[in-house]
Amino acid sequence: MSVLAEKVITRDWAKPNQNTLAGYKASGGYAQLKKALTLAPAEITDTVKKSGLRGRGGAGFPTGLKWSFVPSLEKNTKPRYLAINADESEPGTAKDRFILENDPHLMLEGIGIACYALGAHTCYIYARGEFKYPSEVLERAIAEAYADGIFGKTTMGKDFELNVYQVRGAGAYICGEETALLESLEGKKGWPRLKPPFPAVVGLFGCPTVVNNVETIASLPRIFEKGPEWFMNMGLGKSGGTRLVTLSGAVNRPGTYEVAMNTSLRELIYEQEYGQGLPEGRTVKAVIPGGSSAPVLTEAEIDVKLEFDAFKPLQSMAGSGGIMVMDDKTCLVRSLWRIIRFYAEESCGQCTPCREGQPWMTRLLRKIEEGRGEMADLEQLLNVAVSIAPWPPMGLGTTICALGDSGALPVQSFVQKFRKEFEDHITHKRCTFGDKPWGAFGDFT
Repeated sequence: MSVLAEKVITRDWAKPNQNTLAGYKASGGYAQLKKALTLAPAEITDTVKKSGLRGRGGAGFPTGLKWSFVPSLEKNTKPRYLAINADESEPGTAKDRFILENDPHLMLEGIGIACYALGAHTCYIYARGEFKYPSEVLERAIAEAYADGIFGKTTMGKDFELNVYQVRGAGAYICGEETALLESLEGKKGWPRLKPPFPAVVGLFGCPTVVNNVETIASLPRIFEKGPEWFMNMGLGKSGGTRLVTLSGAVNRPGTYEVAMNTSLRELIYEQEYGQGLPEGRTVKAVIPGGSSAPVLTEAEIDVKLEFDAFKPLQSMAGSGGIMVMDDKTCLVRSLWRIIRFYAEESCGQCTPCREGQPWMTRLLRKIEEGRGEMADLEQLLNVAVSIAPWPPMGLGTTICALGDSGALPVQSFVQKFRKEFEDHITHKRCTFGDKPWGAFGDFT
């Protein structure tokens, strides 16, 4: 088993009152922000680059490199902003909300470090509208930071003004995409923007903006406490640190766990510290490794490590860390139907391939699941998916943002790896895992 030598994000969660300023300071909180304020901004960015910190929101892009795309004040005199993506809405993912609930000041300290490095005097935390309790805890933490002089006209006594605001979303999945998030922050419809220009140059209110995930920013205080080499050495390959992952589905002990990058999916599912295996008599059939948009893996592929680049040879992705386990009793046609129905409903409608293709795939999957399908429907399903995004995934989708890919790639991977199950539904003219489809779908066609 890959033992996690030291925790990064969840280290202090068991301590009393850790989600309050007093509890956080008792654990040494805000000492790293004070240290960072004595450094040159470029030094902070270099430290983050050396740490190997990569975005924990899904793409896994190097954080320090992302910061370096922001133009210097000599080249662009506009204000710059930091936006925190707390719109955790990828199905199967539940990690950022626990940071907000258990250790909000860890993220707030990271915000202070990042803003000073970027020269950003304003940060917006875009929180999912359904996060009632996490948002309440976060709002209290922000108020505590202002009252203590951490934020405001000065930052911990440093002549650097920093204002931090929480903005609640309205439950739109699309606003988890960084440019749609920025549009929503500006009070507009949450439609993704064409890129380029990228947010680092033209972002919020037309100004340079960095968008980072909650877990990404919450890693910064630990990096400055222990050093970038420590963080890098904890990781694997080009990925430093640890990861928070959400394990759900057919396991005995679902939950959110902090894991080492060299932990495999198999270890996560079966080890006593994590998933503790499947119910007696059940076996793994399929695993979605990174939220519902990630291409599915077979049981033979679950020895893959949880490091970001390790999924590339399998034509899948680590994504947002939402790991869903399906056992041998699970109907994969029905599961895929449910996934694609979600993307059909959440499509913003801006791009024709996504707006028309996702409902089209949903209708075809329902037809196959209900025993009305023909072999031609299976080919048409694949043709629609390929017209939205190619397979294998190469970032060449036909839509402005990745929501089109989010539905198309699961369709292609499910059918490619479990084609016989789809064909059995068509041949036997019924769901082979029961006479009736899952009744949760209503009359959606």
